[in-house]
Amino acid sequence: MHKDQPIHHGSLEHLLPPSWKSQITAWLAEDTPSYDYAGFVVGEAPRTATLWAKSAGIVAGIPFFTEIFAQCGCAVEWHAKEGSYIDRPKDGSGKTKVATVTGPVRGLLLGERVGLNLLARCSGIATVSRDMLLSLRSAGYEGILAGTRKTTPGFRLVEKYGMLVGGADTHRMDLSSMIMLKDNHVWSRGSITEAVQAAKMVGGFALKVEVEVQNEEEANEAVAAGADIVMLDNFTGEGVKIAAKNLREKWKGQRQFLIEVSGGLREDNVFDYANNDIDIISTSSIHQGTPHVDFSLKIDQDKIKKSS
Repeated sequence: MHKDQPIHHGSLEHLLPPSWKSQITAWLAEDTPSYDYAGFVVGEAPRTATLWAKSAGIVAGIPFFTEIFAQCGCAVEWHAKEGSYIDRPKDGSGKTKVATVTGPVRGLLLGERVGLNLLARCSGIATVSRDMLLSLRSAGYEGILAGTRKTTPGFRLVEKYGMLVGGADTHRMDLSSMIMLKDNHVWSRGSITEAVQAAKMVGGFALKVEVEVQNEEEANEAVAAGADIVMLDNFTGEGVKIAAKNLREKWKGQRQFLIEVSGGLREDNVFDYANNDIDIISTSSIHQGTPHVDFSLKIDQDKIKKSS
């Protein structure tokens, strides 16, 4: 793995806010809002289960999975590290042992589906993020690959976490993290200049202001008004290269700003836009509609037979 990825600089679990465990409590409550009928059937005898990876990909979401089972009275021993790549085994089994979960059988089954859903989704995002980042690096792009705010309501923390594990930038976490002025903001205010001035008045020195622009004229107005980031939205690949080069030349030595490109970027077309006049490539394709990594959790039947 390249050393320009966040996971190489510390534990990403240390990013999580104090409230993150309460989200897991809510997910478990959603899945069992009243009686656990199947739990009555199996009871609370101690059991061991194995977490298997059945497809290749990056493992992401370990703190969430572990806490899900902790809240169900179980413990997880991991055999893979956060951010590690799990390949398809060569022994013909079709699966790789990723973790061992122990605890009361009812607890194992209470956490099973919530844990698998979360791990599959988070790992899928990390895998697609890592793949696109490495492809861009191989093509010589040195800038930032970022996600977007187009995340699933109530699940943003996990999806943004998956981007970080994969090496992508999360972009702004929410509306309070950065001031982004899109076309609707500009039209509602009257002009790019007026919108940027108003944003600067309330954002102060601590918040960057980004402006979405549709052409080079709007980009120049945004830079002149003091925008920190200019987003070239829905440009063609060639149009991005021309606009970015012209902006660099026009404002060299006068203004400091970042250039972001966004709008319909995917694995099959992102290389048309990648050049090092662009600081940031942002795309929802690394977290919207991404394939999941396939996991399963199976109770160890051999240990049941030995104990009976």
